[in-house]
Amino acid sequence: MTAGITDEERRRLDGIAADSTYGAGANGAMVRHSFEIFRRYIRPGPILELGPAEGIMTDALVTLGEPLTVVEGAKVFCEQIQARWPQAEVVNALFEEFSPRQAFRTIVLGHVLEHVDDPVGLLRRAQHWLTDDGRILAAVPNARSLHRQAAVIMGMLPFEEALNDADRKHGHRRVYNPETFRRDFLEAGFRIEVFGGYWLKPVSNGQIERDWTPEMLKAFMSLGERYPDIAGEIYVVAGKP
Repeated sequence: MTAGITDEERRRLDGIAADSTYGAGANGAMVRHSFEIFRRYIRPGPILELGPAEGIMTDALVTLGEPLTVVEGAKVFCEQIQARWPQAEVVNALFEEFSPRQAFRTIVLGHVLEHVDDPVGLLRRAQHWLTDDGRILAAVPNARSLHRQAAVIMGMLPFEEALNDADRKHGHRRVYNPETFRRDFLEAGFRIEVFGGYWLKPVSNGQIERDWTPEMLKAFMSLGERYPDIAGEIYVVAGKP
């Protein structure tokens, strides 16, 4: 990245952070559920989290008691996380600028790849940060989610991968489907160990937050694991070839 592009990207991230609602309501419950899935695959050893935003995933990762490094481009998020967790190493940097001092056994990308300009490039770079037996755990929204399919039928979206208002607010650059998500990992040279999904999501976040009970939300989070191709969120566990 040139200096001008770097400065522009920092301003973009700081602008998103200044009006972020990513960790609120149903989205917050979604991140907490994704941790419950990820923890099944986390082995003992140093953990790197990229793009924590408000730090909901960070709050959960800290409970594992492993050395934790967090890299976030938005300064305000870094300050908030460091204040809560002084024992963590919090790095305010763009991913392209980051150069770790150690290898990590687990790298967590919770809703990161839909944000970055070059996801395959980031994955190739991150592969060098892993131990030989290390894993990347990544999750993204699924374009094939039931609520997106319904939006196309109702004329609210032109096609499933189109960006909606919430995507634009959160700074998304793309919406993955199961095939394109797996493709990026394979193009980056990873071996996919697990592909899955969670949160069977038939309606929008606003409707869920207005009408659903916490018990309903938890049930539909789990139900999505049975139907990954049409779940609201999809995830990959990947290792070195």
